[in-house]
Amino acid sequence: MITHDIVSTIGQFSATEIALFEKHTTRETFNKNDILLNEGEICQSVYFVESGCFFQFQLNEITETIIDLHLPKEWVFNHQSIIAQSLSKTVIKAFSRSEVVKLSLSSLHHLIATSQAFLQFGRIFNQVNDRTYLFDNSLNPAQKYAYIQEAKPQIAQLFPIKMIASYLKMAPETLSRIRANY
Repeated sequence: MITHDIVSTIGQFSATEIALFEKHTTRETFNKNDILLNEGEICQSVYFVESGCFFQFQLNEITETIIDLHLPKEWVFNHQSIIAQSLSKTVIKAFSRSEVVKLSLSSLHHLIATSQAFLQFGRIFNQVNDRTYLFDNSLNPAQKYAYIQEAKPQIAQLFPIKMIASYLKMAPETLSRIRANY
C-alpha cells in the first residue's frame, strides 16, 4: 500500500504532508510469532498493518487470553500503554508474516508541530471503541459474533476459532455452534 492510501484512512492531507509523513515513518517486516510489543515495555509507536495480522494477549499461568485481533489496514498499538506511557500489560505478536509502517510517538508529535493537519491522527486512538462496544453492552454470544462479523469481517478467514472465541470471551464450542447458524 502506498503512503497516500495509509494517510487517506485518517483524513485529508496535502502532497507535502504525505511526503513529510513518509519521511518520518519506517517500514518493518515481522515473521510469524515475532513480538511487536512485550509485556512490561512502554508502547512508543503505532503501526499500520499493510499485510499480515497480529494478536494482542495477556499471559495467564496456563493460557494466553486474547485481548484484540488486528487485521490488515488497521493501526496496531497498546492503547493503555501509549496513552498513559505506562508499562504494557499485554503482548502484541505477529500471527503471520506481516509488513507494517511504523510511526513513533515522537515523530507524530513532530508532525503535529509541523502541520495541524496531523492532529487528524488522533482518530486512530479511538479504535478502542469497537472493543468497548463489544464488552460494555452485555451482548449475548450470537450478538458478539454478529457484531465482530460486521466490524471485522476478515477475522474468521485469518484467525482460528479458538483465538476468536478467546477474543469474544466465550468457549470455542459456543462459537462453533453460533457459526454453524450463519
